[in-house]
Amino acid sequence: MNAVEIEQAISQLADQPFDAADFPYAFLEAFGNKDTTIKRLRAGASNKSDLGGVLQTNNIHIATCDADQVTNALRALRQSPATAKAKAKFILATDGVGFEAEDLAAKGGRDRQIQRKLGERVRALRKEKGFSQEGFADACALHRTYMGSVERGETNPTLSSLATIARALKITTSKLVEGVD
Repeated sequence: MNAVEIEQAISQLADQPFDAADFPYAFLEAFGNKDTTIKRLRAGASNKSDLGGVLQTNNIHIATCDADQVTNALRALRQSPATAKAKAKFILATDGVGFEAEDLAAKGGRDRQIQRKLGERVRALRKEKGFSQEGFADACALHRTYMGSVERGETNPTLSSLATIARALKITTSKLVEGVD
């Protein structure tokens, strides 16, 4: 699958009603996993999750959780011995509303820490102002998936994007990045 096909599949998944039990499999299917792989995971033959989620060896550990528990679920995935043992490259947690993921294989370092702190700051300010993630992306005239990647610390936004985000929050750019370093 190419990037456009993946984005289309994920958008279609996002448009469907959330089913916590089926989401991990639908997500993997959207990323082009074969039917036989999904069947083995569903049967438990290759699913090694120790958290009641879905763990695909050398790929991803996915967990669905109760409302407002996404950050805690992601932390549990990060700390899971099964995640490490299966050499998962990604972890993903969702409650059907919120969604957090982390690339465990990415090179860490100072830049990654700054991106994460900035993302956490943007998310906190957005919520404080009462915006949904999609509504905030619209207010910024930025794509919702881009805003999600900023909030998860997966992308390094340009100064122009930071200024746009700050304007939508009705704060200065310096206030937006305050405490991030």
